[in-house]
Amino acid sequence: MEFTLVSQGKSSYIFKSCTLILLAVILSVIAGNSVANSLVNSMAQIDKAQFQPQSLLVVDTLRQREIPIELYLPEKSFACHVEQQCPVMIIGSGYGLLHTDYQFISQLFQQNGYLVVAIQHELATDPALSRTPPFIQTRAENWQRGANTVDFILQQSRQYLPEFDFEHVTLVGHSNGGDISVWLATQGISLFSESESNLKPVSSTGYADYIARIITLDHRRVPLPRNANITQLSIRASDYPADEGVLPLPSEQVTTISVVTIKDAKHNDMNDYGPQWLKDEIVNIISEHMQF
Repeated sequence: MEFTLVSQGKSSYIFKSCTLILLAVILSVIAGNSVANSLVNSMAQIDKAQFQPQSLLVVDTLRQREIPIELYLPEKSFACHVEQQCPVMIIGSGYGLLHTDYQFISQLFQQNGYLVVAIQHELATDPALSRTPPFIQTRAENWQRGANTVDFILQQSRQYLPEFDFEHVTLVGHSNGGDISVWLATQGISLFSESESNLKPVSSTGYADYIARIITLDHRRVPLPRNANITQLSIRASDYPADEGVLPLPSEQVTTISVVTIKDAKHNDMNDYGPQWLKDEIVNIISEHMQF
Protein backbone atom coordinates (compact mmCIF):
# COMPACT_ATOMS: atom_id res chain seq x y z
CA MET A 1 0.00 0.00 0.00
CA GLU A 2 1.06 3.58 0.27
CA PHE A 3 2.38 3.90 3.78
CA THR A 4 4.85 1.98 5.95
CA LEU A 5 4.56 -1.70 5.15
CA VAL A 6 3.34 -3.67 8.12
CA SER A 7 2.27 -7.24 8.84
CA GLN A 8 -1.03 -8.28 7.31
CA GLY A 9 -2.49 -11.06 9.43
CA LYS A 10 0.32 -13.57 9.91
CA SER A 11 2.16 -12.55 6.75
CA SER A 12 4.71 -9.76 6.60
CA TYR A 13 5.85 -7.96 3.50
CA ILE A 14 9.28 -9.55 3.86
CA PHE A 15 7.73 -13.00 4.04
CA LYS A 16 5.63 -12.25 0.99
CA SER A 17 8.61 -10.99 -1.00
CA CYS A 18 10.56 -14.15 -0.16
CA THR A 19 7.55 -16.26 -1.10
CA LEU A 20 7.24 -14.45 -4.42
CA ILE A 21 10.92 -14.96 -5.24
CA LEU A 22 10.68 -18.66 -4.29
CA LEU A 23 7.57 -19.03 -6.45
CA ALA A 24 9.38 -17.51 -9.42
CA VAL A 25 12.31 -19.90 -8.98
CA ILE A 26 10.05 -22.95 -8.66
CA LEU A 27 8.00 -22.02 -11.70
CA SER A 28 11.15 -21.41 -13.73
CA VAL A 29 12.42 -24.88 -12.87
CA ILE A 30 9.08 -26.49 -13.66
CA ALA A 31 8.90 -24.73 -17.00
CA GLY A 32 12.44 -25.83 -17.81
CA ASN A 33 13.37 -22.39 -19.08
CA SER A 34 16.11 -19.95 -18.14
CA VAL A 35 15.50 -16.24 -17.60
CA ALA A 36 16.95 -15.63 -21.04
CA ASN A 37 14.19 -17.70 -22.65
CA SER A 38 10.67 -16.42 -23.00
CA LEU A 39 8.23 -18.05 -20.59
CA VAL A 40 5.28 -16.67 -22.49
CA ASN A 41 4.75 -20.27 -23.60
CA SER A 42 3.65 -21.01 -20.04
CA MET A 43 0.30 -19.62 -21.17
CA ALA A 44 0.03 -22.66 -23.42
CA GLN A 45 0.22 -24.88 -20.33
CA ILE A 46 -3.09 -23.63 -18.96
CA ASP A 47 -5.35 -26.49 -17.91
CA LYS A 48 -8.74 -25.30 -19.13
CA ALA A 49 -10.51 -28.06 -17.20
CA GLN A 50 -9.09 -26.96 -13.86
CA PHE A 51 -11.34 -24.88 -11.60
CA GLN A 52 -8.65 -24.26 -8.98
CA PRO A 53 -6.35 -21.22 -9.37
CA GLN A 54 -3.35 -21.77 -11.62
CA SER A 55 0.00 -20.06 -11.00
CA LEU A 56 1.92 -19.01 -14.08
CA LEU A 57 5.09 -17.06 -14.72
CA VAL A 58 5.06 -14.91 -17.85
CA VAL A 59 8.14 -13.08 -19.09
CA ASP A 60 8.08 -9.82 -20.98
CA THR A 61 11.37 -10.30 -22.81
CA LEU A 62 11.53 -6.71 -24.04
CA ARG A 63 11.43 -5.35 -20.50
CA GLN A 64 13.07 -8.45 -19.00
CA ARG A 65 10.30 -8.80 -16.43
CA GLU A 66 9.20 -12.12 -14.96
CA ILE A 67 5.57 -11.55 -14.05
CA PRO A 68 3.75 -13.96 -11.72
CA ILE A 69 0.03 -14.24 -12.42
CA GLU A 70 -2.78 -16.28 -10.93
CA LEU A 71 -5.44 -17.54 -13.31
CA TYR A 72 -8.99 -18.37 -12.25
CA LEU A 73 -11.02 -20.09 -14.95
CA PRO A 74 -14.83 -20.21 -14.69
CA GLU A 75 -16.51 -23.54 -14.16
CA LYS A 76 -17.33 -25.62 -17.22
CA SER A 77 -21.01 -24.97 -16.66
CA PHE A 78 -20.51 -21.52 -18.21
CA ALA A 79 -19.54 -23.14 -21.53
CA CYS A 80 -17.14 -20.47 -22.74
CA HIS A 81 -16.20 -20.75 -26.40
CA VAL A 82 -15.11 -18.58 -29.30
CA GLU A 83 -18.66 -18.00 -30.52
CA GLN A 84 -19.91 -17.17 -27.03
CA GLN A 85 -17.05 -15.66 -25.08
CA CYS A 86 -17.04 -15.33 -21.30
CA PRO A 87 -16.07 -12.02 -19.69
CA VAL A 88 -12.64 -11.12 -18.27
CA MET A 89 -11.57 -9.40 -15.05
CA ILE A 90 -8.00 -8.32 -14.29
CA ILE A 91 -7.10 -7.53 -10.68
CA GLY A 92 -4.12 -5.64 -9.23
CA SER A 93 -3.08 -5.58 -5.58
CA GLY A 94 -2.23 -2.77 -3.22
CA TYR A 95 1.44 -1.92 -2.79
CA GLY A 96 3.18 -4.46 -0.55
CA LEU A 97 0.54 -7.13 -1.06
CA LEU A 98 0.50 -10.14 -3.35
CA HIS A 99 -1.79 -10.63 -6.32
CA THR A 100 -3.22 -13.68 -4.49
CA ASP A 101 -4.37 -11.62 -1.48
CA TYR A 102 -7.81 -10.90 -2.96
CA GLN A 103 -9.31 -14.39 -3.17
CA PHE A 104 -12.69 -13.17 -1.96
CA ILE A 105 -13.00 -10.90 -4.99
CA SER A 106 -11.33 -13.21 -7.52
CA GLN A 107 -13.60 -16.10 -6.52
CA LEU A 108 -16.69 -13.88 -6.71
CA PHE A 109 -15.99 -13.11 -10.37
CA GLN A 110 -14.87 -16.65 -11.13
CA GLN A 111 -18.10 -18.06 -9.70
CA ASN A 112 -20.05 -15.70 -11.94
CA GLY A 113 -18.45 -16.92 -15.15
CA TYR A 114 -15.45 -14.60 -15.43
CA LEU A 115 -11.89 -15.41 -16.34
CA VAL A 116 -9.87 -13.71 -13.60
CA VAL A 117 -6.23 -12.76 -14.12
CA ALA A 118 -4.48 -11.57 -10.95
CA ILE A 119 -1.21 -9.76 -11.71
CA GLN A 120 1.79 -9.24 -9.41
CA HIS A 121 2.99 -5.74 -10.24
CA GLU A 122 5.83 -5.09 -7.80
CA LEU A 123 8.94 -7.23 -8.13
CA ALA A 124 11.93 -7.38 -5.79
CA THR A 125 14.08 -5.54 -8.36
CA ASP A 126 11.72 -2.57 -8.71
CA PRO A 127 12.45 0.78 -7.05
CA ALA A 128 10.38 1.54 -3.97
CA LEU A 129 7.17 3.49 -4.40
CA SER A 130 7.86 7.18 -3.92
CA ARG A 131 6.76 8.79 -0.65
CA THR A 132 7.44 12.29 -1.93
CA PRO A 133 4.60 14.45 -3.32
CA PRO A 134 3.36 15.43 -5.78
CA PHE A 135 2.56 11.74 -6.30
CA ILE A 136 1.00 12.29 -9.70
CA GLN A 137 4.56 13.01 -10.85
CA THR A 138 6.78 10.99 -8.51
CA ARG A 139 4.76 7.77 -8.88
CA ALA A 140 4.14 8.04 -12.61
CA GLU A 141 6.95 5.58 -13.39
CA ASN A 142 5.36 2.94 -11.14
CA TRP A 143 1.90 3.42 -12.61
CA GLN A 144 3.16 3.43 -16.19
CA ARG A 145 5.12 0.24 -15.59
CA GLY A 146 2.00 -1.35 -14.15
CA ALA A 147 -0.15 -0.17 -17.06
CA ASN A 148 2.33 -1.66 -19.52
CA THR A 149 2.25 -4.93 -17.59
CA VAL A 150 -1.55 -5.13 -17.66
CA ASP A 151 -1.58 -4.52 -21.39
CA PHE A 152 1.17 -7.08 -21.99
CA ILE A 153 -0.59 -9.78 -19.98
CA LEU A 154 -3.86 -9.00 -21.73
CA GLN A 155 -2.30 -9.25 -25.19
CA GLN A 156 -0.60 -12.56 -24.32
CA SER A 157 -3.72 -14.03 -22.72
CA ARG A 158 -5.95 -13.35 -25.70
CA GLN A 159 -3.64 -15.49 -27.86
CA TYR A 160 -4.16 -18.57 -25.71
CA LEU A 161 -7.66 -17.99 -24.41
CA PRO A 162 -9.89 -17.16 -27.41
CA GLU A 163 -12.95 -18.28 -25.44
CA PHE A 164 -12.82 -15.07 -23.44
CA ASP A 165 -13.72 -11.48 -24.29
CA PHE A 166 -10.61 -9.34 -24.06
CA GLU A 167 -12.29 -6.47 -25.89
CA HIS A 168 -14.49 -5.49 -22.91
CA VAL A 169 -12.35 -6.00 -19.83
CA THR A 170 -13.17 -5.19 -16.20
CA LEU A 171 -10.24 -3.85 -14.17
CA VAL A 172 -10.25 -4.18 -10.38
CA GLY A 173 -7.53 -2.65 -8.22
CA HIS A 174 -6.88 -1.90 -4.57
CA SER A 175 -4.96 1.21 -3.56
CA ASN A 176 -1.90 1.42 -5.85
CA GLY A 177 -3.40 -1.35 -7.98
CA GLY A 178 -6.41 0.89 -8.49
CA ASP A 179 -4.15 3.81 -9.44
CA ILE A 180 -2.51 1.56 -12.05
CA SER A 181 -5.89 0.58 -13.49
CA VAL A 182 -7.00 4.20 -13.76
CA TRP A 183 -3.63 5.23 -15.22
CA LEU A 184 -4.06 2.64 -17.98
CA ALA A 185 -7.50 4.07 -18.73
CA THR A 186 -6.26 7.66 -18.89
CA GLN A 187 -2.63 7.52 -20.01
CA GLY A 188 -2.55 4.22 -21.90
CA ILE A 189 0.65 2.25 -22.39
CA SER A 190 4.08 3.50 -23.40
CA LEU A 191 5.72 2.15 -26.53
CA PHE A 192 9.43 1.46 -26.25
CA SER A 193 12.29 1.51 -28.70
CA GLU A 194 13.88 -1.95 -28.76
CA SER A 195 17.18 -0.43 -29.82
CA GLU A 196 17.38 1.55 -26.58
CA SER A 197 19.20 -0.37 -23.88
CA ASN A 198 17.38 1.67 -21.24
CA LEU A 199 13.97 1.15 -22.87
CA LYS A 200 13.11 4.80 -23.16
CA PRO A 201 9.45 5.45 -24.01
CA VAL A 202 8.99 6.77 -27.53
CA SER A 203 5.23 7.30 -27.55
CA SER A 204 2.00 6.57 -25.72
CA THR A 205 -1.08 4.85 -27.12
CA GLY A 206 -3.43 6.94 -25.03
CA TYR A 207 -6.78 5.50 -23.91
CA ALA A 208 -6.93 1.69 -23.77
CA ASP A 209 -10.24 1.12 -25.54
CA TYR A 210 -10.69 -2.45 -24.31
CA ILE A 211 -11.54 -1.24 -20.78
CA ALA A 212 -15.29 -1.48 -20.23
CA ARG A 213 -15.37 -1.14 -16.44
CA ILE A 214 -13.13 -0.10 -13.55
CA ILE A 215 -13.65 -0.99 -9.88
CA THR A 216 -11.24 0.55 -7.40
CA LEU A 217 -10.86 -0.21 -3.70
CA ASP A 218 -9.80 3.06 -2.09
CA HIS A 219 -7.32 4.17 -4.75
CA ARG A 220 -6.23 7.68 -3.82
CA ARG A 221 -3.93 9.33 -6.35
CA VAL A 222 -4.98 9.07 -10.03
CA PRO A 223 -8.18 10.88 -11.09
CA LEU A 224 -10.94 8.63 -12.37
CA PRO A 225 -11.50 9.13 -16.11
CA ARG A 226 -14.49 11.28 -16.90
CA ASN A 227 -15.17 8.93 -19.79
CA ALA A 228 -18.73 7.99 -20.70
CA ASN A 229 -17.52 4.74 -22.29
CA ILE A 230 -16.19 3.31 -19.01
CA THR A 231 -18.50 2.30 -16.16
CA GLN A 232 -16.77 2.97 -12.84
CA LEU A 233 -17.22 2.07 -9.19
CA SER A 234 -14.95 3.38 -6.45
CA ILE A 235 -15.41 1.73 -3.04
CA ARG A 236 -13.98 4.00 -0.38
CA ALA A 237 -12.61 3.31 3.09
CA SER A 238 -13.14 5.84 5.86
CA ASP A 239 -9.67 6.51 7.23
CA TYR A 240 -7.84 8.34 4.40
CA PRO A 241 -9.09 10.89 1.87
CA ALA A 242 -8.43 10.74 -1.86
CA ASP A 243 -6.33 13.47 -3.43
CA GLU A 244 -8.10 16.45 -4.94
CA GLY A 245 -9.66 15.66 -8.29
CA VAL A 246 -9.49 11.87 -7.93
CA LEU A 247 -13.25 11.58 -7.34
CA PRO A 248 -15.82 13.65 -9.20
CA LEU A 249 -17.51 16.54 -7.42
CA PRO A 250 -21.33 16.46 -7.18
CA SER A 251 -21.41 19.42 -9.54
CA GLU A 252 -19.76 17.35 -12.27
CA GLN A 253 -22.79 15.04 -12.52
CA VAL A 254 -20.79 12.16 -14.02
CA THR A 255 -23.40 9.43 -14.46
CA THR A 256 -20.89 6.66 -15.26
CA ILE A 257 -19.05 6.93 -11.90
CA SER A 258 -20.44 5.56 -8.63
CA VAL A 259 -18.68 6.27 -5.32
CA VAL A 260 -19.61 4.20 -2.27
CA THR A 261 -18.01 4.80 1.14
CA ILE A 262 -18.08 2.03 3.75
CA LYS A 263 -18.39 3.35 7.29
CA ASP A 264 -15.54 2.29 9.61
CA ALA A 265 -13.68 0.57 6.77
CA LYS A 266 -9.90 0.87 6.82
CA HIS A 267 -7.72 1.22 3.74
CA ASN A 268 -5.38 -1.54 4.86
CA ASP A 269 -8.20 -4.02 5.45
CA MET A 270 -9.62 -4.19 1.92
CA ASN A 271 -8.03 -7.57 1.16
CA ASP A 272 -8.18 -11.18 2.36
CA TYR A 273 -6.69 -10.21 5.73
CA GLY A 274 -9.46 -7.75 6.56
CA PRO A 275 -12.45 -8.49 8.82
CA GLN A 276 -15.17 -10.73 7.41
CA TRP A 277 -17.87 -8.04 7.72
CA LEU A 278 -15.85 -5.74 5.46
CA LYS A 279 -15.20 -8.42 2.85
CA ASP A 280 -18.90 -9.27 2.86
CA GLU A 281 -19.80 -5.61 2.38
CA ILE A 282 -17.34 -5.23 -0.51
CA VAL A 283 -18.72 -8.37 -2.15
CA ASN A 284 -22.29 -7.09 -1.76
CA ILE A 285 -21.43 -3.70 -3.28
CA ILE A 286 -19.59 -5.27 -6.22
CA SER A 287 -22.36 -7.84 -6.77
CA GLU A 288 -25.00 -5.11 -6.90
CA HIS A 289 -22.86 -3.02 -9.24
CA MET A 290 -22.17 -5.99 -11.53
CA GLN A 291 -25.74 -7.26 -11.19
CA PHE A 292 -24.53 -10.73 -10.21
